[in-house]
Amino acid sequence: MIFIKLVAESLVFAWQALKANVLRTVLSLLGVTIGIFAIITVFTVVDSLERSIRDSLSFLGDQVIRVEKWPWIFEDNYPWWKYYKRPQPTLTEFEFLQDNITLASSLTIFAERGNALIQHESSSMNDVQLIGVSFEYNQVYDTPLTYGRYFSSREIDQARNVALIGYEIAQTLFPYSNPLGKEIKIKGLKYVVVGVFEEQGENIIETPSLDATCLIPYNSFLKLYASGSRFGIGSTIGLRGFENDEGLIELENEVIGLMRSRRGLRPLEEENFAINRPEAFAEVVSNIFDVIGIAGWIIGSFSILVGGFGIANIMFVSVKERTNIIGIQKALGAKNHFILFQFLFESIFLSLIGGLAGLLLVYLITFIQLGSLTLLLTPKNIILGLTVSCLVGIVSGLIPALVASRMDPVEAIRS
Repeated sequence: MIFIKLVAESLVFAWQALKANVLRTVLSLLGVTIGIFAIITVFTVVDSLERSIRDSLSFLGDQVIRVEKWPWIFEDNYPWWKYYKRPQPTLTEFEFLQDNITLASSLTIFAERGNALIQHESSSMNDVQLIGVSFEYNQVYDTPLTYGRYFSSREIDQARNVALIGYEIAQTLFPYSNPLGKEIKIKGLKYVVVGVFEEQGENIIETPSLDATCLIPYNSFLKLYASGSRFGIGSTIGLRGFENDEGLIELENEVIGLMRSRRGLRPLEEENFAINRPEAFAEVVSNIFDVIGIAGWIIGSFSILVGGFGIANIMFVSVKERTNIIGIQKALGAKNHFILFQFLFESIFLSLIGGLAGLLLVYLITFIQLGSLTLLLTPKNIILGLTVSCLVGIVSGLIPALVASRMDPVEAIRS
């Protein structure tokens, strides 16, 4: 009950301090408001960007590693000459892995060709991502369908001319009709549409999207483009690991061992294939946003520092104005810690008012649409803003609260 009474009195005193001189208090709290606004805005934008970029990279798959010719290296000088003469992964290597792998839940082989042209009667669409896939592709990568169906194993094995198309392709080539069962042309060959992917929408970076993707059987793809040779279109073997394989370390080691064995590499020979992880993109993105986050803290800290001085000023004035009341409270038996917490809570409440104002401004900013980026104020950032506000209130109000709690009651009453 004493604690509740103490908090209630502190709230009343904080409100009275706010009403007594609104302009002074608002100007003093402005630093905290701007500081919280700067920090939480940066973190909100960073979180939204990171979420959008991760969504944009979802086509790479989750819990997936890729066996390819070219490694993903995020450096200024890419040593392409080291990898140029490497052989491409082949269908026989895929079948070898399929027969021998034990730590993958599923695996697939596929080949991609960008900027493909797809036609239907007088309509056509450029810049289509054409992918030839094996039957297990939808077990490794998500292929959600709005309507229609996935390929059958017979269609894949017999290299039937069937296709799955993205939402944008369907809207472009079949704006007024259902595309299922209709024919499209790819390099002069006719393909029957058996399914349409769900609409993915725009992403913040220009990465391949299912909206502009067309899937056909892998062997049917080989009719159109040379693949598997050293200089042809490269194939990729994708493997999905089990959930309990933390970081896919065990799967990666098994794949490396099997591929070295298949290609006859000696123990000291360098691998002539690459194991790529989608997490590599995520790590690069996280490192970039960590730097941006630190910059946000630095920018906001200056404003919060100014705001902290403002709240300390309010509290010193409040202690000065209520010196007589402090003396009476202590004469009536109020303990030092009661006076201390009374002023400390008041400082925290004032700081929280400034922090809430900053969070309100951030919330209003989330209604602004920045292209395909949707800003979202997360509970984590709200808690962060309130926590920082509380800490500012504690630090700013501690010295004035200590001064008040150590006053001599007789001298305080006389003042």
